[in-house]
Amino acid sequence: MLEHFEAHPDVPPAASILEESVLQTVKKQVELGITYVGDGEMSKPSYVSYVTQRLSGFGGSALGPGTADLADFPEFAKQQMEIGAVIPRNSEYIKCCVGPIQYKDFNAVNEDMRVMKKVMEKNKPVDGAFLTAASPGVVALFQVNKYFSTHEEYISALVPELAKEYAKIVENGFLLQLDCPDLAMGRHHAYAKLSEEEFLRIAEINIQALNAATADLPPDKIRMHLCWGNWHGPHHKDIPIEKIFKIVMSARPNILLFESANPRHAHEVDTFEKLKDQIPEDKVLVPGVIDSTTNFIEHPELVAKRLLSFSKIVGHHRVQAGSDCGFATFGKLPTVHPDIAWAKLGAMVEGARIAADQINI
Repeated sequence: MLEHFEAHPDVPPAASILEESVLQTVKKQVELGITYVGDGEMSKPSYVSYVTQRLSGFGGSALGPGTADLADFPEFAKQQMEIGAVIPRNSEYIKCCVGPIQYKDFNAVNEDMRVMKKVMEKNKPVDGAFLTAASPGVVALFQVNKYFSTHEEYISALVPELAKEYAKIVENGFLLQLDCPDLAMGRHHAYAKLSEEEFLRIAEINIQALNAATADLPPDKIRMHLCWGNWHGPHHKDIPIEKIFKIVMSARPNILLFESANPRHAHEVDTFEKLKDQIPEDKVLVPGVIDSTTNFIEHPELVAKRLLSFSKIVGHHRVQAGSDCGFATFGKLPTVHPDIAWAKLGAMVEGARIAADQINI
């Protein structure tokens, strides 16, 4: 039986449900042997749209951009929308920037931290916990700009407001994980019609914004997640990591999470070997060693092999195991069944132990 929180007269039912959900999520992670745990983003409708609830200046709706890979296979895209695997272009989650941006209050993030601290008292992870937040670049990617004159003005307005939440998270003892799919997925998403040079310029601007928003925070307290989009699709239009490597490595966060298990990016370990001189000496690599879009459960030996490949490049003290991405962008109809997601995470932990044993031989 899972422990349940005691009912409290001042805690609304929704908060009790949230606490119980985070408790179950963290407890399971600790039981599996995951050392840095997350809250499963249980309080958020999605990893990026939540900002429109916490910041003023957003409203209305917009026709969201499609993706270049799904555009090549329209019947497949239709099927994926029908089963909830991808977000339809007219999704309710896609809002616009329609006015000045200002952080409204800290109630939501304070609640996230309160719940996580309470959960950690009951289930003590070995290394600690992280909380996620949207990067300036990914907010600008999804929340269509209808107010500012330029992308630069829009993202500059986001920086000081998002920075307030970032600081809150770090000051309360959590690692801050910034989600940055704009740097990779953005190429075949909102920026698909731009030239490669134009896209890379936007990526540089977005990293500059991220660095400005975290300027007062210790780099070793920040994780940055890079991905090409968490849907089970062709991904044949993904920009190679080699093209964005230098830009990504210029980001302040010391801890870099990235896709490295799926069939489109598993080979790019060779890019890290080729460009290892561009990897800062304090950068910790967290390659995805399990694919977050398939119900195959990776063999632990394969997980170990993937980890050891990166260990040979930067040393085993600078490599951690991670998943390619989260297992569901939204809670509705996840493409990876929750029971299998937990089994995959278990394989990740076992593979990490195998890799550690081989290093220590």
